[in-house]
Amino acid sequence: MTSDASGANPVDQPGAGVEPLRYSAFTHDPAGGNPAGIVLDASGLDAAAMLAVAARIGYSETAFVTGRDDAARRFKVRYFSPLDEVAFCGHATIALAVALAERLGPGELVLDTPAGEIAVATGVDDGGAVLATLTSVPARSRPASDAELDATLKALGWSADDLDPALPPHVAFAGNDHLVLAAASRARLADLDYDFDGLTEVMRRHAWTTVHLVWRESPEHFHARDPFPVGGVVEDPATGAAAAAFGGYLRALGLVTAPARITIRQGEDMGRPSDLLIDVDPESERTRVTGQAVPIG
Repeated sequence: MTSDASGANPVDQPGAGVEPLRYSAFTHDPAGGNPAGIVLDASGLDAAAMLAVAARIGYSETAFVTGRDDAARRFKVRYFSPLDEVAFCGHATIALAVALAERLGPGELVLDTPAGEIAVATGVDDGGAVLATLTSVPARSRPASDAELDATLKALGWSADDLDPALPPHVAFAGNDHLVLAAASRARLADLDYDFDGLTEVMRRHAWTTVHLVWRESPEHFHARDPFPVGGVVEDPATGAAAAAFGGYLRALGLVTAPARITIRQGEDMGRPSDLLIDVDPESERTRVTGQAVPIG
């Protein structure tokens, strides 16, 4: 039996032998969307083992089911990037819900996450694809401080003139925090070449999960990019948690005056196009995020 460079036996490494499922979320094409790992039975894994599995997979997030009651359709879930645990991940939630619906049948699911209880409705569309809609924890949004903004713009290599003055910088939350910055043009959004270590330091200082960069094509259609250096990933191709937080941002700014469905196109500039649908109601603190997911390989 072989050993790794450290002299340890591979089967003795945390998470060795766990074979996760691999799904891509917010797409109908495995070559698009955001890949997520899924471990349907992680009851025997501790945090170190789950982190090791997530690092081995290398996707931005892996969802681990650490407890389950199939009859009640209730599941305890934790999420890990290759570098750390996160309280909530939207695309891995959509991927997990689709995988569960394919095995248990469509219907309502409840996920107990470190961020709180997440209800997910699953169903089948006319083409036979499974769709999942998660309902976020209460979302909120506050203006970003000058210090937060200045440090982030420096790391991005952007200036204040690159921002859309009609969509002010905010820190938005729907399970974890995301800095929302609106680009003044599609070209500015497309030209993303940032200081990885510099942005990592800023994000760790403020405990942000991603920086949610958006461009408004119309009131109902946005484009987005999400640097995720704190997770060891240059960019996330589809970020359901940021989309949920963005719903709270739109509500906080009064940009949604009646129940509305907003389309977010993400991942296009990195060759993994993704489509996220968010439902925002000015009378509700929660955002609903809808997408499908497909197995990879």
